Amino acid sequence: MTTKLLRRLLAVSALAAVLLCACAPSGHGEEDGDGRLTWGTWGSYSRHQPFLELAAAVYPDIELEFISYAGGNATGYSWAQMRADDIPDIFITSQVLDEDLARERLADLSGYDFINDFSTAILDQVSVDGGIYLLPSGNSIYGIYYNQTLMEEHGWAVPSNFAELEELCGEIRQAGLIPGVVGTQLTGGPFSTVFNLAKTSWLTTPEGGQWQDSFLAGNATAAGRWEDTMDYVQRYIDAGMLTTDPDDRSNPELILDYLGNRKAVFCTVVQTVSITELPETGDRLGMMPYIGEDGSKNVYMYSPTFYFGLSKRLTEPGNEKKLEDAIRLLSLLFSPEGQATFISDQTPCVMSVLSTGAVPEDSMIYDAQQALWQGRAFQMTYTHWENVLADMGQAYKEWFRGENGMDGAKCIQRMDRLQRDYLDNSEDSYFCESAVDFTLEETAKLVGKAMGTCTGVDAVMVPLGDFHDGKELRAGVSGKLYAGKINADVTTSISPAYDGEYAVMEMTGAQAKAVEQAGFDADGDGNPYQYLLVAKGDRAPEDNGTYRVAFLRNGYTEETAAAYGAEVMKGSLREFLRTYLEEQKMVSPHENHWE
Repeated sequence: MTTKLLRRLLAVSALAAVLLCACAPSGHGEEDGDGRLTWGTWGSYSRHQPFLELAAAVYPDIELEFISYAGGNATGYSWAQMRADDIPDIFITSQVLDEDLARERLADLSGYDFINDFSTAILDQVSVDGGIYLLPSGNSIYGIYYNQTLMEEHGWAVPSNFAELEELCGEIRQAGLIPGVVGTQLTGGPFSTVFNLAKTSWLTTPEGGQWQDSFLAGNATAAGRWEDTMDYVQRYIDAGMLTTDPDDRSNPELILDYLGNRKAVFCTVVQTVSITELPETGDRLGMMPYIGEDGSKNVYMYSPTFYFGLSKRLTEPGNEKKLEDAIRLLSLLFSPEGQATFISDQTPCVMSVLSTGAVPEDSMIYDAQQALWQGRAFQMTYTHWENVLADMGQAYKEWFRGENGMDGAKCIQRMDRLQRDYLDNSEDSYFCESAVDFTLEETAKLVGKAMGTCTGVDAVMVPLGDFHDGKELRAGVSGKLYAGKINADVTTSISPAYDGEYAVMEMTGAQAKAVEQAGFDADGDGNPYQYLLVAKGDRAPEDNGTYRVAFLRNGYTEETAAAYGAEVMKGSLREFLRTYLEEQKMVSPHENHWE
């Protein structure tokens, strides 16, 4: 198994995947360029590649320029670009974080024919005052997994209401099995579990939406609203549906172990899988909804894999040809052929967003698709809850485990306290400010200064993560720092995806310059990524001097490591960056020297 299958499962983890963005040159004046459309790749070019190959075959005359972002906070960076008016022509993201900003920066797509293939329910969800600015592509579906073969062998049917579920859980226990296990390695799992059960009753009603908006704004409380839901969650716990794993293993491991080894029947995780059969037994996987009390509102959750939009600058005079090309691309993207390129045997929990995109009746997600068309599938709660989601999830996790005396009533108290504390101290999360927009090179230099200051080396070698013929560099700096306040999300967005280690090598100034000149041949194909050598005091190293040079994690070749005696050190670049920025308070490209 198992290692290979586990890697496949991990590769398509839903929450890990919930993050897409683009890194583009400045949006200002780009319409005066060579006519190529810019497309941000989000470090996931391979996921776009099947569609891009289709587009190249259908529209060979459309030229695209691929701009890479492979940093640590894709969604956050895409919206930082939006705020700075620095988005690519084809804007791609994974979450709609600011509808008003989208309306300001993106073209209205509501007048184009390709939206006619979307269901009214989906269009209603993405409409902003009648306009359509971001359209979803590829809905990942979430429900409760179960071992279908095991259920059939015992003659157990999928329950349609809680009474049936409760009775079934009793029979499962009598058979010596665990009714259900829940994923708790990431506290977003318990958070989603509780909120998804709330969606089987009131949270998806207009009143529920009003409560959510008021609560996030600080004008409503969980107390007086969540008591019935917490009682219902307790009934799930009592039935044995929310048993936690003592080792807090990942969601893929829970599915393979508990369901694959027939220890449990159900598995409640926020996870899309890449398999439909469990490897050890060949048992089939099934998916059922979150069961409501009376069965009238059994619900699934979904999350678009991507959202696509077009920069509003394409609608300006002089850009008519680029707009025409962009519309042709989106028309193909939102056709059955285009949507099919995002779905494969490795994505059995992903469905087309088109109303014509039916799945086979024997598919694991057939019932989920029917639910989506019938208005019984709802978008996963995440947007606007980011600042309190993890801590709320921790409270729910303690409740599931019976730790620290936590129960439903105390969870409600914790919800109110966490949101109140966040609103009272939201400004405290900002620890620095950028005076102006940085270029990519200036951002890399800032990262180098931060690392050098915190590690005590003489120089830092920073790779720049540009796009290389379908390859992207997760070990390099690919996100720019924009003007404005800086918090932990910003530092993550301008940091490489890899973190936790760095290497120190000793070399002469001449050798350091030669390494910089040669670049970083990460792919071993003779097409190196650019290095930027950042030295203490902004002084070029002397050729005959000896220097300790730091390299980012995975930011050097084995040959370089062997030639200069690389010493691998523990240490987080993101923490170095935060420490440096907290000390600086204000940063600009030509100040904040490293002395």
